[in-house]
Amino acid sequence: DHLQTYLADIYTIPANLAGLPAISIPCGAVKEGGKELPVGFQMMAPHFREDLLLKTGFALGK
Repeated sequence: DHLQTYLADIYTIPANLAGLPAISIPCGAVKEGGKELPVGFQMMAPHFREDLLLKTGFALGK
């Protein structure tokens, strides 16, 4: 289903279109409809600042 694919990608496409580095860090889970679903924390950094993004992601992922 094309609509479901679009809706699944709606929060990740802006970083790709802008050419910005982005990362998603696992940060817990929520219960929805009797299932436990993972939750991620997405971060973006300025152009060519992958170093900042990775250092921050590593610090938060500990």
